[in-house]
Amino acid sequence: MTVVGPFGLSVRDQALEADVQAGMAAVEAGLLEATKSEVSFITDAAQHLLKAGGKRLRPLLVMLAAQFGDPDAPGIVPSGVVVELTHLATLYHDDVMDEAEVRRGVPSANARWDNSVAVLTGDFLFARASHILADLGPEAVRVQAEAFERLVTGQIMETAGPRDGRDPVDHYLDVLGGKTGSLIAVAGRFGAMMSGADERVVDILTQYGERLGVAFQLADDVLDIASDSHESGKTPGTDLRESVPTLPVLLLRDRARREERPEDLALVALLDSDLTDDARHAEALAAMRAHPALEQARRETVRYAEEARAALTPLRECSAKAALVELCDAVVHRAG
Repeated sequence: MTVVGPFGLSVRDQALEADVQAGMAAVEAGLLEATKSEVSFITDAAQHLLKAGGKRLRPLLVMLAAQFGDPDAPGIVPSGVVVELTHLATLYHDDVMDEAEVRRGVPSANARWDNSVAVLTGDFLFARASHILADLGPEAVRVQAEAFERLVTGQIMETAGPRDGRDPVDHYLDVLGGKTGSLIAVAGRFGAMMSGADERVVDILTQYGERLGVAFQLADDVLDIASDSHESGKTPGTDLRESVPTLPVLLLRDRARREERPEDLALVALLDSDLTDDARHAEALAAMRAHPALEQARRETVRYAEEARAALTPLRECSAKAALVELCDAVVHRAG
């Protein structure tokens, strides 16, 4: 049994292990090649977050989905590079929008250089992804374009906020479907599609990826409050301190609005105060850890992970399907 990919995913089938490991190594080499430029400064900026690491969930899903067709088909590794390059590009842009100072344990590109460099580097990565995509055929271009439209729409929806009395929790889940679910869905779609899998299998793995992506982000929301820094890899309560509206906070606000309990209203007021103060931040973090909204957010994470698992039901039993199921379990475990 060998551990590969994010979450310590265990692969018990030697042939699958070999395919996945080889595919991931080829994707990594492809990413390094795709981020090179004749201008050394651009190479440094484009490889900044790449070399900082990352879970590589999207190319891993490409490799696993490809097992339902021909896993050696020529389009599989390039499509894994495309989805990861696209993801990396969004991180550069997100850090500018969020004014983030750290990403993957290193200074963000906007902190190391400036916002203009970060935005343009993200654009460079999108361009390189498009260049690779052009060789994968018009259907792949269309799939990526539709997903990218959803991704950008999700980002705009997040920036604009809910409108016309829309429930903030429903709005947030729609945002996650666009921002996170859409590209992970493409990873499942590309892996199956490029391998020549049946169209029904392609659809199943697309649906799986969408739900897994939302569950993955919801687990991050829970981790921001529930975990310690060793477990999550980042300072607990970072989103709280930066007033990022994660699911536990949105659920708290919804409960406070509906039930008007004094303790809920007091916690909302605390969250709305200046949480750059360490004592106030610690108080807010402790209160959120004890609040029922955190457990409610965990249940929502489990619900999406279970929907992802259920989507796999029609697939034939095999080691690749077992690995995809294990990814669902791993997401739930992160939020546990």
